[in-house]
Amino acid sequence: MTERPGPMASPLMGTQLSEAGRYPCLSGSTNPNADWMSALCPSLWDVPLQHLSIPGSHDTMTYCLNKKSPISHKESRLLQLLAKALPCIMQPIVLKWSVTQVLNVTEQLDAGVRYLDLRVAHMLQGSEKNLHFVHMVYTSVLVEDTLTEISEWMEKHPREVVILACRNFEGMTDDLHEYLATCIKNIFGDMLCPRGEVPTLRQLWARGQQVILSYEDECTMKRHRELWPAIPYWWGDQVKPEKLVRYLEHMKSCGRPGGLFVAGINLTENLEYILAHPSQSLRKLTLPNLPYLSAWVREQSPGPGTRCTNIVAGDFIGADTFVHDVIRLNEKLLH
Repeated sequence: MTERPGPMASPLMGTQLSEAGRYPCLSGSTNPNADWMSALCPSLWDVPLQHLSIPGSHDTMTYCLNKKSPISHKESRLLQLLAKALPCIMQPIVLKWSVTQVLNVTEQLDAGVRYLDLRVAHMLQGSEKNLHFVHMVYTSVLVEDTLTEISEWMEKHPREVVILACRNFEGMTDDLHEYLATCIKNIFGDMLCPRGEVPTLRQLWARGQQVILSYEDECTMKRHRELWPAIPYWWGDQVKPEKLVRYLEHMKSCGRPGGLFVAGINLTENLEYILAHPSQSLRKLTLPNLPYLSAWVREQSPGPGTRCTNIVAGDFIGADTFVHDVIRLNEKLLH
């Protein structure tokens, strides 16, 4: 793993240490990116979040996929039939192509990730109110427990802001949506920033708010002012990194969305590719291509321009300098 520069190596960090350090990290984390937002240069505290460069993780919760879980009923019928006919063969293969992260959610936050991609699901065979996460198969952990873990991390980092994207909602009924919205409000309470204009760090700090939570189900979102609309995600759906970069450049040429948005640098396989490469895995596909994708990341610029980026989300957080590279793009706003 590449050594990350310490926090004092970058001009991003505020020179007014007494100002930026009023709320010290309470967790004892030694990761230099654990409190990177509070350590930004003060001139960036008044930049709306959609004009900052923010690192995110794609399919955040796949580090805890359950080996015994059934294949998601949203996957192709062919994959479900193969999994039923050849479970001892197909289950390990599917799992290898489902895992996109190895760090747990607290470790990702400590590493500097500030956008979490949460794919929520209710298993057909599951308990009435037990909600899981899903990516081809279901997680062993529950949504409520994970949101509590995030909340506890934020209490120890009171000047860090996290953007949570609740998406997909496989198997969710209206009652389950209301149950989840209630859980969200109970767990985060006053940390939640009500929807409106995208705020700056200074505005959020003044209000004691730390969470922007986007909710992909529009009907539920409209019933709760604490929930924000779905955040656009540029997903290239490509196995080749060159084609993914070409897609991202095309999206930039069309102009960035007005608010928060995500550029995903995650490579994607399909069932045909998986069956043709049974000894491969998403990790083996991704890691050799990280230098190429990281080079593209370092060329980007945050800000209000039509070709500017905002949140950049990747796989296998911690495997390279991705998080540091995304954070460091904020230096371009100082010039």
